[in-house]
Amino acid sequence: MASGNSSTFSVIGPDITIKGDIGASADLHVDGSIEGDIKCASLVQGESSHVSGGITAETARLAGHVTGSITAKELVILKSAKIEGDVHYDALTIEQGAQVDGRFAPNARRQAKNVTSTPNAKDASGDQAQLHIAT
Repeated sequence: MASGNSSTFSVIGPDITIKGDIGASADLHVDGSIEGDIKCASLVQGESSHVSGGITAETARLAGHVTGSITAKELVILKSAKIEGDVHYDALTIEQGAQVDGRFAPNARRQAKNVTSTPNAKDASGDQAQLHIAT
């Protein structure tokens, strides 16, 4: 990284098991096992990784096993991934072969449920959810 760049990158190796929630303001790469919720800027999950808990990230690239809900603005689910839980996204890409057992909902729909009903409630968000199926 350039010396003026203040971003950091943390790695949880394959031999690490964490029981508890993780909060990171930077990017996080997980190859180990986590029993708890993850909140971070960007998450990359390795194929051998297992997360039992919710994931909240700006961007997430998942290749391992996740048991819990996922909320991300940009989400990529790779073919090696196995997801058991609901998925909330703005932009979603799923590789052929990925396994997902849960419901998909764009973040805009989830946020609309939290807004008090007004005649223009649906127009409050100009964002459009996107779904991409990778082949």
